[in-house]
Amino acid sequence: MLQYDFLFLLLSLALAQFFASGDAARIPRTTPDAATTKKCGFEACHAIHPNKLNIHMVPHTHDDVGWLKTVDQYYFGSRSTIQKAGVQYILDSVIKALLADSNRRFIYVETAFFWKWWLRQNEKVRADVKMLINEGRLEIIGGAWSMNDEACTHYHSLVDQFTWGFRRLNDTFGSCSRPRIGWQIDPFGHSREQASLFAQMGFDGMLFGRIDYQDKENRLSNKTMEFIWKSSPNLGKRANLFTTAMFNTYSPPPGFCFDVLCNDEPMIDDPDSPDYNIDRRVELFLTYAQIQARAYKTNHIILTMGEDFHYQQADMVFSNLDKLIKYTNQRNNSVVNVIYSTPSCYLKALNDLNLQWPSKSDDFFPYASDPHSFWTGYFSSRPTVKYFEREGNNMLQASKQLVALTNLKNYDKSLEHFREAMGVMQHHDAVTGTEKQLVANDYSRILYKSMDQAGEIISKAIWKWSGMENSTAASSKLFTCLQLNISSCEFSEKSDTFIAVVYNPLSRPVSTYIRVPVQENSYIVQSLTDGVYPTVQIVPIPEAVQKIPGRKNNAINEVVFRTLDIPPLGILVYSIEKIQENVVEQPQSANFISNELYNISVNTNGDLTVHWNKQNMDVVQSFHYYIGAEGNNKNFLNRSSGAYIFRPKELSARNFAYSGSYKIYKGPVVQELHHTINDWVSQVVRIYPEEKHIEFDWLVGPIPVKDKIGKEIITRYSSNLKTDKTFYTDSNGREMLKRIRNYRSTWNLDLKEPISGNYYPVTSKITLKDKKKQLKLNVLVDRAQGGSSLKDGDVELMLHRRLLKDDAFGVDEALNETAFGEGLVVRGTHYLFGGKVKNMDTFVLKEKELALKLALHPWILGAPINFSSIENICAVLKSFTSGLNKTLPPNVHILTLEPWKDDTILLRLEHLFEVGEGLRMSQPVEVDIQNLFSMFSIESIKETTLGANQLLSENKPMKWESETNDIQNGNESRQTVEVHDNVINILLKPMEIRTFILTVKRRPF
Repeated sequence: MLQYDFLFLLLSLALAQFFASGDAARIPRTTPDAATTKKCGFEACHAIHPNKLNIHMVPHTHDDVGWLKTVDQYYFGSRSTIQKAGVQYILDSVIKALLADSNRRFIYVETAFFWKWWLRQNEKVRADVKMLINEGRLEIIGGAWSMNDEACTHYHSLVDQFTWGFRRLNDTFGSCSRPRIGWQIDPFGHSREQASLFAQMGFDGMLFGRIDYQDKENRLSNKTMEFIWKSSPNLGKRANLFTTAMFNTYSPPPGFCFDVLCNDEPMIDDPDSPDYNIDRRVELFLTYAQIQARAYKTNHIILTMGEDFHYQQADMVFSNLDKLIKYTNQRNNSVVNVIYSTPSCYLKALNDLNLQWPSKSDDFFPYASDPHSFWTGYFSSRPTVKYFEREGNNMLQASKQLVALTNLKNYDKSLEHFREAMGVMQHHDAVTGTEKQLVANDYSRILYKSMDQAGEIISKAIWKWSGMENSTAASSKLFTCLQLNISSCEFSEKSDTFIAVVYNPLSRPVSTYIRVPVQENSYIVQSLTDGVYPTVQIVPIPEAVQKIPGRKNNAINEVVFRTLDIPPLGILVYSIEKIQENVVEQPQSANFISNELYNISVNTNGDLTVHWNKQNMDVVQSFHYYIGAEGNNKNFLNRSSGAYIFRPKELSARNFAYSGSYKIYKGPVVQELHHTINDWVSQVVRIYPEEKHIEFDWLVGPIPVKDKIGKEIITRYSSNLKTDKTFYTDSNGREMLKRIRNYRSTWNLDLKEPISGNYYPVTSKITLKDKKKQLKLNVLVDRAQGGSSLKDGDVELMLHRRLLKDDAFGVDEALNETAFGEGLVVRGTHYLFGGKVKNMDTFVLKEKELALKLALHPWILGAPINFSSIENICAVLKSFTSGLNKTLPPNVHILTLEPWKDDTILLRLEHLFEVGEGLRMSQPVEVDIQNLFSMFSIESIKETTLGANQLLSENKPMKWESETNDIQNGNESRQTVEVHDNVINILLKPMEIRTFILTVKRRPF
């Protein structure tokens, strides 16, 4: 998605000053190119000149995996009235242009499109492509399935989609296709965790395009556009990543766009033509290059020669670039060396200079392109898409784990498609919610299709694991409930007796609460694993949920019971049977719910109050809304709030007129407060006897717009904590970052939008700390949301947005989601957890467990069943429950367990704690994994980089030195696997992820 930086309006003013200053004469001079060696990697780079300005021209195309058109529409080139873009023609044309001239170079990024194209090519084209890759003329950059967003994505899904892109490339093209550079040119802000992941993948560096306009102005003037990103205080130097912020986002220099989609003048070199323009064009090109060079530290600059879906007629571009290079280098007394290049070659040239570089240790959020355009709206746009994506990852992990554990065959294609669907969802115009509605619908179609197929994978794996693969019971499919978010599940609603199979994808035992919707009001539950009858409570489904547009089922109640210690990577099975008792849950006359920790009630304003019984801590939870600014987008002051931009019209959120009521339901399993604010905002607040968190189940919509006013709905948790303008948010669900209101560490902030300019992405958690009282308050989310602390002691999170104007950043339609003829209804969950931090280990461990439960909750399947089948299942279930033989330490988590190549298994282990988060839990921990898994033993083990595409021992990234003299050493502190006496010990340091390929020996069922 292209957006021009306003700074380039200033270029014309700088031209005259540049020549007047005499800087042009001080740029050193050079000699012609050396011949290119026919090898990939750095040996394929064109020669640079030590005493000239080396201009690295990088031909590229930016191919969004969905945005204004769907993935298929972009690939095949249909719907050209929306956008003239056809990826198949780009790749066809580029390959022909590269074959025509061995000097040319091209980079490609989106593996999703490249793979789709590759499958359709004949052997001649495939051979040509392999040759081009092996000679370094076609270089793969990034290499993930899509160019992902960095704000709304969870690190789990990021690791997965890079791993799958890498595998497709490695299996098909070998080591010359291995990406070495991160290429994040279009995402709308950049996360520290993304840089950390790149470093752990063994990358040499990263280049990105978008940077806050104030930050950019400051860096250009200080020559700090290139720096070492210290992306993890926990991993230290191993996570340092050399990073370049590019001068012109990812566009060609103004006036030098030669694509068929552009209107700039071509290079006309016929001296007899009245339109001959070589001298003038070269002069203009040099002027631009020299201005850019003044803002960078070395005699190397990179020019991105491409834009969105360019090179559909590649020869048109390359023929002009050939001339531009030729005539610029032939110029008398040329002071420049213009070459076709790649990001890898550019970074190699910089690295060879052995310079010291400035550093950065925070992130690049929020991103603003002008004083009134903070790209913080997309943190919350399309909240149902964001939730669906998170659920997709949950189900994908369960599917991969079960296939790996059971060695299930014949489902490779379905699993591959699921990986690819989730890779598409990470795209920076997918999970962000910044796509057109027709594209959002198609993303949901793609993901739903894979999740539906995954239901069958999980069902078959469970039956195989149980040893009942060929039984009568196994002929019945276990169904998954993909509509539990609206309290709908077909197998539980339409059956008097059914089983509920609960799979735990976490690598630790989990106790949680199961809810399944039913039509009647009296049920009994039995564990088929141990015969225990857990306590059951029937609670009514809130009226607002029952009235959600499109909800067609008749369930009015939910069966609620506690599952105790679901085994890690394991299963518990319950039978649920309707009985004849007529027990109707009635609201009680009490005006609060409470346990030993909390007292929760509704005050006279209609807000919820939470009082900690044993601590000096209080929270008022309330709903509010911002009115979205509307303008004509002709200038900065008239920017509208839209899919990308959050720009409230007023300086504070408005209060709702409380017109609702509340009902209270208390029982042995759960206490619930059903709280109605008005006819389109409500919530259910829950506390459980065995849990220390409070569950807020919120529901918003349809947002009314008959008043022609767009609204952005928030919830606010106002506490009595003293926080000194400080709060903390997670980075892609992993490490936490400190935020200070109205402050940036990199420059002196001049803030024109005090609300949206203080919003940050909240992928997993937002936290407040009162250091004096040693109090801490966490709000954990079930999907990515925008959030902030705009007042000391407050947390606010944006839940839903419905706007009536486009913000003019390309999507060209208002964020006005509807479903079933009405505005979209959204339902979600927050966990509120806080109190005095007496024991850091215990408190933070609980935070981690809650975050894991929201990201990877137990997956529920079920089916109608009869009593005879139940007896057979009971006999079998006693012998199988868990995929692990032993419990891992509480600070260790199995991030990845999936089938890999040639019957191997891909395993990732991660340390969950940061340095200093706990006393004992933040220490390094050693795990013996030889007898860890119940279904196989390990015969051999190889450690790889994070992306599983290179042995760790073979990865030797570039070394860079910061101005503080700490050298990044790619091999420093890297662990080796200790194997002796049938013991495989893995040492994990805080926040470390280690990746292994296992050769295994299967155990019989």
